[in-house]
Amino acid sequence: MARSLLYPISLYFLLFAGPQRRASQQYLNRVLKHKVTWLDSAKHIHAFASTILDRVYLLTGQFAKLDITFPDENIPLSYSKDGVGCLLLGSHIGSFEVLRSYAVSNYPLPIKILMYEQQAPMMVKVLNALNADVADTLISLDGSPSGLLKVKEAIDCGTTVGLLGDRILGEGSEKTVICTLLGEPVKMSTAPILLAAALKVPLIVFFGVYLGGNRYKIHFELLAEEVILKRKTRQQDIQDYTQKYVDILEKQMLETPYNWFNFYDYWHNDKQ
Repeated sequence: MARSLLYPISLYFLLFAGPQRRASQQYLNRVLKHKVTWLDSAKHIHAFASTILDRVYLLTGQFAKLDITFPDENIPLSYSKDGVGCLLLGSHIGSFEVLRSYAVSNYPLPIKILMYEQQAPMMVKVLNALNADVADTLISLDGSPSGLLKVKEAIDCGTTVGLLGDRILGEGSEKTVICTLLGEPVKMSTAPILLAAALKVPLIVFFGVYLGGNRYKIHFELLAEEVILKRKTRQQDIQDYTQKYVDILEKQMLETPYNWFNFYDYWHNDKQ
């Protein structure tokens, strides 16, 4: 019943959320191999709406409503079993909640999620209302050493620490590099690379890909066993690692184009 309501909701946003619809079309024009239509944007918006609905199911432990497929090789779990923590680098492709909520309630993977202070208060309030156990997985970064200490403590205990890598907070708020995504330059945060290098831990890219209906597929890809930034080539090394992440994003976008949920002009917006 709830899933059937997503069609009128998606139609409403398709008709009346002009900036988001145009951003969807701009993105789809880059990723699809045919002329973009309103139906393409409708599919894109409906996929996003579906992941929002499923987030409620995930946060309230209603996993039976979803069909989640894990890969044969669960890379972060294999590290965790050996007592090795790692960084899990996600994005706005599909749903990060598929892994976080499932891991907290139904899977033997200890996980914490990094969030910036300006993002965390509202999210913590929502999570506490839906699932306090999931809310406890958040580590808030406020610019003080305490947040980074909590990250290191978690890593040292063999915990997987997740963060999103495809959105920056705004001009001047963090270090960035220019990478190439779908043939055009785009500004990307260097924070995940710098953090992985400082902690000397494996860096793994994660996608919770939405497959339609109630189906999701978990995908892991090792970006680096250890991020090494040499003193003489430090800036180029940062650039190369970040571009490698962007290349993995692009590959996934091309495979599942309706799964990327950054509804603004990603390529020409200085305040992502």
